Parts: sequence; structure tokens; C-alpha cells
Amino acid sequence: MSDLFTHRKKELLEQHSELLSKKNSPEKLGNGIYKRYQNPVVTADHIPLSWRYDFNPDSNPFLMERFGINAAFNAGAIKFKGKYVMVVRVEGNDRKSFFAIAESDSPTEGFAFREYPITIEETENPDTNVYDMRLTQHEDGWIYGIFCTERKDYRVPASDTSSAIAQAGIVRTKDLEKWERLPDLKTNSEQQRNVVLHPEFVDGKYALYTRPQDGFIDAGSGGGIGWALTDSMETAIVDKEIVMDQRIYHTIKEVKNGQGPAPLKTEKGWLHLAHGVRNTAAGLRYVLYMFMTSLHEPWKVIHQPGGHFIAPKGEERVGDVSNVTFANGWIRDEDDKVYVYYASSDTRMHVAETSIAQLLDYVTHTPEDGFRSYTSVETINRIIQANKGILG
Repeated sequence: MSDLFTHRKKELLEQHSELLSKKNSPEKLGNGIYKRYQNPVVTADHIPLSWRYDFNPDSNPFLMERFGINAAFNAGAIKFKGKYVMVVRVEGNDRKSFFAIAESDSPTEGFAFREYPITIEETENPDTNVYDMRLTQHEDGWIYGIFCTERKDYRVPASDTSSAIAQAGIVRTKDLEKWERLPDLKTNSEQQRNVVLHPEFVDGKYALYTRPQDGFIDAGSGGGIGWALTDSMETAIVDKEIVMDQRIYHTIKEVKNGQGPAPLKTEKGWLHLAHGVRNTAAGLRYVLYMFMTSLHEPWKVIHQPGGHFIAPKGEERVGDVSNVTFANGWIRDEDDKVYVYYASSDTRMHVAETSIAQLLDYVTHTPEDGFRSYTSVETINRIIQANKGILG
């Protein structure tokens, strides 16, 4: 064994151990809605060394990285047997994504990956790529994971090597160890992405938040967050989708929007976290926003604060696909604290801490978007007038 190999191995192990044990602290003040934690909770560097390196000096004398990891992001999240669990989208240098579980006793630090990534069986039509799993603990006793399955679109000319078809793949588990692959969701929409299972039965059926769209990238005549019912998740078929949260011109969701994680149930309604996309001179900008739907009619929006909830900030704006925040996982703890696990720029995972009380206050009391510059000024003027005599 060469000195080079021995030295590199020692340095790699020490560096990785130091990263996994790194402490994390919240920002001091925040915006009153949530507090961001200062360090990412999962990055590509958190991936186990045993996945990336061949530690046999005979077959890898220079201790080179054999399987490179590009990013770790867009994680579903769940509290399971006392641990905070993320099902992370891990993307290799080969551009293929897969899922892996990172877990910790703490909601904000110490996340470590399990020994192996998740093995998801293929259907008769193999997935080229899988990503962005949403987890739902359903009242039927199963934990469902719905994810995007991407396959090449062979209807286009051979010269077009980027067109794809996206649909919703489905798995379920009871222990986060064995994952049963179910048939993909069938709908009348050309493409489906960002599909999420509602945690309760509605009229005896499984309820889904969908995102019907015409193309892989462009929403076209579709778009918006949809609502649909299916009799079974074992053969999930949707005949009708209604758009419950539409795209709107000159807003944070004018190009696309989609449901994030499954909504949280409160006494006032269902709290939803979603992402909105708009176009800029620098490309697409992804932000997170919130809304609330009726407790008894979850497809009816009853409150929607104007503007974004979380947008990329500082170093979060830089990454593989810059200017993006995306969330498909949050955890409501026993004390009603809420941990929002969000990715920045398709590169890494972060966490923000809030509470059910704060989110209810935010959703129900933040002014809605008036859709015109004039109404924005009117809103500010009302706040100024209300503050007279209070600030001095």
C-alpha cells in the first residue's frame, strides 16, 4: 500500500467524519415566519465514501473517486421511529438520479446516509431517470412515495435527444426498507409531474394533487395544481382533474407551479407548500409559496398570501441550476414545530424551522396578491396607517 493511498484514505475519512458531525445554528433574527439554519443539512459530500471510492489499493492505487456524485437535493421527508428521515434525490456525475435515505436524531444536523441507496424495481417500461419523491403517511397504513419517472419521447425526430415524457411513479412501504413498486399513475394528461397523495381518504377514495401539462417543460394549456380522485393506489387511474391553484400572469407562478409535500392538517384548514416558477432575463426562477384549503373540501383554496414564502438567498442562489428553491418535504413534530426541508439550486438540502402557529398566522393574515402595482401600494399604505402612533 503506497504512502499516497494511505494518506488520501486518512484525509478522506477525517474530512467526511468532520462534515457529518458539524453543528448547525439558526439565523439570529429571521423574518418572524421561520428561521433558516446556517449550514446545508445534506450535500453531495455527505454521500458515503464507500459509494464513491474503491478502497482496495490493488484496484485503485491512486484512490480515485470511481462514482462521482453531482448533487443531493429535492428530498421527501418523514418522522419515522423517532428519527428525522429524508428520502434524498441523489444525482451522479452521469446525470442519473436515484433515491437514498439520510436520517438523524436531530431535525437540523447530523444527517447520515444508510449503507445502501434505495432499490426501486423497474416497470415493464424502464425508467431512464427517477426523482423528487413526495412521502405521504396515509390513513390506510402505508407510506406512499410518488416520484417523477422520466423516459425518452420517441415520437420526436431522432435528432432530438432531449425531449422526454414525465409521469408519476408510485411505491409504498411500511418500514422504509422494502419498497413495493406499483403501476404508474394513469391520467388523461399528456405529462404529469409533482404528483402528491393527500394523507386522508376523501369520499372513500384516494385524493391526489396533480400537475397536468402538455410538454415536459412547458405547461401549455395545462398547468396549475390539480385535484383528482382514484379508487385504488394499486392501479391508480384518474379520469378527471380540476385545477385548484392556477398559474397567473406576472406573479411568482406565471410559468409553472406545483404542490410540494403533502399538506398539513390544522383546525383551520390544510396548510400547503408549493413551488412557483417565473421567467427572468437570467432564466427560470423557482420560489416556494403557501396557501390554505378548506378542512372539509381540500380542493378549495381559502387563503393565499401574496408573494413567495422562501426564495433563494445568498449562496443558495448558486448551484447546478441557479436561482432555485424547491421543497417536497416537511416534518411536523409532536410539539407542532415544523421543519421545512428545501433544496437550493438543484444542489444541496437546507432546513428552516417554524411552527404551526406561525404558519397559520402567516397564511391567514398576510395580504393576498392584488395583481397590480397600484394595489401593492395600497397594501403598504394600509400597513403604514395602522402603524401610526405605535412606532412613535
